[in-house]
Amino acid sequence: MYEFLKHAHSGWRWIVFATILVAIIHAFINWRNGKMYNFKDRKPALFALIATHVQLIFGLIIYFLSPKVLFGSETMSNASIRFFTVEHLAIMLIGIILITIGFSKAKKQLDTNKAYKTVFIYYFIGLILILSRTPWPFQDLGVGWM
Repeated sequence: MYEFLKHAHSGWRWIVFATILVAIIHAFINWRNGKMYNFKDRKPALFALIATHVQLIFGLIIYFLSPKVLFGSETMSNASIRFFTVEHLAIMLIGIILITIGFSKAKKQLDTNKAYKTVFIYYFIGLILILSRTPWPFQDLGVGWM
C-alpha cells in the first residue's frame, strides 16, 4: 500500500502543478483585462484547490507510513530525514493553506476584478513554496521523477 500511495503522490504532483499554473495564468490574464470574477470563472482556481487537497491527503497518509520520516535524535542532523520529517510537511502545509485562503477570499469578492488579483497572489506564493520543497531528483534525497 505504501508503494502505491508513494507513486500516486509523486504522479499527482504534476496534476497539482498544472492546475495551479492554469489558475495563476487564468487569474493574471483576467485581472489585467479588468474582467469581473463570477461563479464560472472560479473553476480553474477550484480545480487547483481540489488537486492540492487530494495531494495533501495522499501526503498525510504517506507521512505516517514512510520509513523516511523519523522522530529521534538524528532527525535534525540528517538532511534527508529532516527534509521529509519537517521541511517538506511544513512548507507544503503553508503552501496549501495559502491556496485555500486565496480561494476563500476570492469567493467572497464575487463580481469584482480584485478577486483575480487575490487568486493570482495567493496561488503564486503557494506554488513557489510548493516547488521549493518538492523532492526533486537533483537534491540527492533518494527520489526520482516519478
